[in-house]
Amino acid sequence: MPVEEQSTPHEPATGTLLVDTGCGDRVGEFRGAVGPYWLLRPVRGGKEWEAPPERVRVANFRERIDALNSLRNARSRGEVL
Repeated sequence: MPVEEQSTPHEPATGTLLVDTGCGDRVGEFRGAVGPYWLLRPVRGGKEWEAPPERVRVANFRERIDALNSLRNARSRGEVL
């Protein structure tokens, strides 16, 4: 299994793209930890959500490309700065 698809047992670097498997495979940026939870923020901005680390994994290549493409499209439409 490639490294990018393995589960994430330790706290990742801020900004790492992660997938919350308990929230419909939602992709978010790691923003930090609060108590036992990790804070994830939608790639296009918005409200952070909490996720237990055991249900979070590092986004694979395709998921990262899709999330970054979505961000770039939103910027081109003026929805995100």
